[in-house]
Amino acid sequence: MWTEEMFKVKKPIIAMLHLDPLPGDPLWKYGMDMEQVVEDARADLLALQDGGVDGIIFSNEFSFPYQRNMDRNTVAAMAYVIGNLRSLLRVPFGVDAISDGIACLELAAGVGADFVRGTFSGVYVGDGGFYNNDFSQVIRRKYALHLDDLKMLYFINPESDQSLDLRPLRDIARTTISKAAPDGLCISADAAGQDVDDELIISVKQYNPDIVVLCNTGCRADTIERKLKYADAAVVGTTFKVDGKLENHVDVNRVREFMNVVHKVREKL
Repeated sequence: MWTEEMFKVKKPIIAMLHLDPLPGDPLWKYGMDMEQVVEDARADLLALQDGGVDGIIFSNEFSFPYQRNMDRNTVAAMAYVIGNLRSLLRVPFGVDAISDGIACLELAAGVGADFVRGTFSGVYVGDGGFYNNDFSQVIRRKYALHLDDLKMLYFINPESDQSLDLRPLRDIARTTISKAAPDGLCISADAAGQDVDDELIISVKQYNPDIVVLCNTGCRADTIERKLKYADAAVVGTTFKVDGKLENHVDVNRVREFMNVVHKVREKL
């Protein structure tokens, strides 16, 4: 699988690097400083890499509520942070401009990302209202930007939103693969940090064995062995934080503890 070529390991762990609130976000307050955002992201990046993760995704996690058509200043701020940290990166990295697929691709082009994660397809309803993702537009933008080698990880059941497509997830996966050729499918729970139903991962993988399937939420040191039994990779965020709380910054010791379990899993492969 391409994940083994990119990350140089089986069953890679891709860590989320959650940026602080950015200019224009409701949580960005008067007097906040972009240099502090960079410094916080630098500390988290070093902790994640020193802890042994295999990849990094930069996301604007605290841009609540998320925009379907992201403000240009948000993309610019994310690019500024990543540009300041680019020389420190020792692992492949991706970006997730939540929840704007086009912005995600444009950010990836600007910073030279290896992959992207996002909601690029499907029709959903949730707290943010109704949204319809036009993957024909997203894919055409990718090739207009000459991002032929960029890997795309698709949410097919985004946390916190309900799909209006009532087919089983395995069938949604199959037709998404045939029409959009994603590089990976992210399987989520109902919210960030919540445990993904193993049966969802199993069903998607069994019916679509050639696609990379990622466990996208809720992985912890006590569950990751079970998740990697079925998934090809995992995206991990909350459990790496101090006290396992989303709002905190990364605790390198929690990362090391988690990755020690992963190393033991790999030894059995």
